[in-house]
Amino acid sequence: MVKPLAALAFCLALPLCAGPQAPSKPINLNTASVTELMQLPKIGQKTAERIVSFRKQHGNFKRTEEIMNVQGIGEKSYAKLKPYLTLGNTGTPTNP
Repeated sequence: MVKPLAALAFCLALPLCAGPQAPSKPINLNTASVTELMQLPKIGQKTAERIVSFRKQHGNFKRTEEIMNVQGIGEKSYAKLKPYLTLGNTGTPTNP
């Protein structure tokens, strides 16, 4: 009886250990805070801070691809982030 209980406990704990989930709606690169940007897959505090800093220095993003100009975000990272990024307030991804 102990093994089935252990297996059940393990299965129930898996979602808790799976790490952060993707955001439920796209994140607006032009208005998002550091905290909001950290909801994106593989974006930690430092990278989120770099995105905000880049936006302050260069103005609003015109295309989502411009996020690749931020240190630490390359083509592979962008490919994972693309479905979760938007530039407008419509709630839909903007990929011109």
